[in-house]
Amino acid sequence: MVEDGRVSTLLGSHSPRLAAVRALLTKRARREQGRFTVEGLTLLGEALAAGHRPEAVYGTEAGVGTLGPLETELADRIFVVAPRDMRRLSPLETPPEIVAVYRQALTDPADLLDTGAPALVLGGVADPGNAGTLLRSADIFGFSAAIFATGAVEPYNPKLVRATMGALFRLRLAVAEPDGLAALARRRGYALVVADPSGSPLPAFAFPSKSLIVVGHERQGTGAWLSHADSVVAVPQCGRGDSLNAAIAGSIIMYAFSQQFGHRNGAR
Repeated sequence: MVEDGRVSTLLGSHSPRLAAVRALLTKRARREQGRFTVEGLTLLGEALAAGHRPEAVYGTEAGVGTLGPLETELADRIFVVAPRDMRRLSPLETPPEIVAVYRQALTDPADLLDTGAPALVLGGVADPGNAGTLLRSADIFGFSAAIFATGAVEPYNPKLVRATMGALFRLRLAVAEPDGLAALARRRGYALVVADPSGSPLPAFAFPSKSLIVVGHERQGTGAWLSHADSVVAVPQCGRGDSLNAAIAGSIIMYAFSQQFGHRNGAR
């Protein structure tokens, strides 16, 4: 289709391409296709700034019109869809006018630990919003990687992707099971630092420089990880609340780590 000098591909409602993108709303299809979706121009821009080009971009006529110079840059992979079809590509009540499809990029945990840089471990964090916040904090406080352990939310859950606000594309991601990760960490000289109310309080806690900071399940905590822990750290509380939100506690701990070793710890 050519309009106002712009060239794009118009897809009908029954296009197999659209069916494949719609399927990515399910965990099973994301696993089978090895792909995931990124919603909205802001997240697409963050991904591109981090050096990640999409396999395809789907948008309404209005949405494609907001791409600006990116429309030329991505011209060979832009597909125009009707607004009614666009609504089927997103779980949001008010869907975006742009949806990009990316290939998943998981890293072998052994490769992550070869760097010697600190990493966040989501040791059972189940809520995608909390997980996304933790990835944002990891990115801000100088961590270069996040490892999703068995029982944690899937790394490419759509809500998690949105909640990271682009941090997903600036971090290296891996998936590991606890026993294997604990054994690998010891072989690589890492300490597993588990966040738990029973631990030594911040800010006096001394972090090992090669730390894997483990944040556990929102309700079940880090119980299974305590048997693997080299150290246990806690955020001291002086109020009457029961406990901190997992994302807040983990963020405070990563901030404390970054302060102990200097901002960003040379992780990038």
